[in-house]
Amino acid sequence: MDSAQPHHVVIFPTMAHGHTLPLLDLSKALCRRGLRVIIITTPLNVPDITSKVSKHPQISLRVLPFPRVPDLPEGCENTAQLPSPDLIFPFFRATKMLKQPFEGVLREMLETGCLPVCVISDFLLEWTLDSCRLFGIPRFASHGMGVLPMAVLKAMHMQGPSSMGAMSNSDQVKFPQLNLPFAFVKGDFPDTIPKGDDEDSWNRFITEVYKADDSSAGFIVNSFEELEGEYLATLESFLENKANAWLVGPLLLVNNLVETSGIDLKNQSCPYIDWLDKQPVRNAVIYVSFGTQSHVSDVQMDEIAMGLEMAGQPFVWVVRSKKWSPPEEWEERVKERGLVARDWVDQRSILAHPSTGGFLSHCGWNSVLESLSGGVPLLAWPMGAEQGLNARYVAEGMGAGILVQQERGRVLGMEGIEEAVRRDVICDGVKELMGGGRGRRVRERAQELGVMARQAVEKGGSSDRKLDELIASLTIEKKNA
Repeated sequence: MDSAQPHHVVIFPTMAHGHTLPLLDLSKALCRRGLRVIIITTPLNVPDITSKVSKHPQISLRVLPFPRVPDLPEGCENTAQLPSPDLIFPFFRATKMLKQPFEGVLREMLETGCLPVCVISDFLLEWTLDSCRLFGIPRFASHGMGVLPMAVLKAMHMQGPSSMGAMSNSDQVKFPQLNLPFAFVKGDFPDTIPKGDDEDSWNRFITEVYKADDSSAGFIVNSFEELEGEYLATLESFLENKANAWLVGPLLLVNNLVETSGIDLKNQSCPYIDWLDKQPVRNAVIYVSFGTQSHVSDVQMDEIAMGLEMAGQPFVWVVRSKKWSPPEEWEERVKERGLVARDWVDQRSILAHPSTGGFLSHCGWNSVLESLSGGVPLLAWPMGAEQGLNARYVAEGMGAGILVQQERGRVLGMEGIEEAVRRDVICDGVKELMGGGRGRRVRERAQELGVMARQAVEKGGSSDRKLDELIASLTIEKKNA
């Protein structure tokens, strides 16, 4: 490599908003440290990525055509566009067909004498490990999870998920290698964990992901030492060749510190920020959102609407369903203290606003970090994936949230009787988080963690140092190669 040419890194996110966003923050952090970044994506994901990185000339995109497969509707290039959660596996299977064009990009780099110092790949793109090995490039796996949830899932995979076969959802699940002050239960684990059936396609896929994961050059983790350092050694024990897990987050704060010295709410003009500005009491609004991939039934949406009304608390509720309509006259009854947002919102800005005092969340890891970084406690309602582990961790491990009681009741809907978390349960949870004694304690803890998170990414903080060490290790290796 020409010594005058800056080192560069290739970053390959899975086409899912929750997996892409932290890697865009990481891309900005790397280019501020003098590296060039090349992001691999597909055509329909370009506008969203470009809107977030266009101010950074050291970041460029390489666009690969998304494979056309019969199982997916045309135009589905992001998990947020999938009409059904049943299509998630066909979607991941389709991404395997990006292997050949990706290797074509690496081959071009080899021929021009400028291979990257590493590839940072989403862990779900497990096939990138073989591609990187073909060209002698270190492959780091990026996870959309925290250290502890990741370690728990790996421990479960190692001891065999069949050990949970006869357990009820309320039974505790224990791991000898993890010394935890709280307990996970079977119901916290995703339905997609491998069941030990080698003939099942999903099980084979997850097994391949774990194998590539542990054979990588290391993990890039969107977390920080003060929050999860005690579990780091356990996670690293799964990695081969004494590789490291690098805690470099919360990445949203790394981005905000440099660009705006925090999220600049004064210069944002949009309906939900204007509405929050008009609220008379600080920390009084509960923000409600379940991410881009959660599928919530119409009956459950009705129960959420009625529960929010019963709680009497100001709220901002992000509704992604295109077909749900609220109960009759509900909007009229809550219009003075509630805002329903049906378009895209900047969640980080809402959570950073001084009027926001709580977050009813599905507990995706990004949402957890965004909430805690703003000192906002969570009312944890997991919807899928590893969110049950995150929710339990937030509530009982970190002490920064309250779990929604998951006992479902029978509710009359348009198509008959359905199971749903009832409105009175939602109401009680909101009231406790926003005004109860336990809510006060978890708010204080969330604010403590928010201070720690900001200190971690400031100059000389734990995450700041780790990012410097990671870059130094890669560039020195490249120089000596």
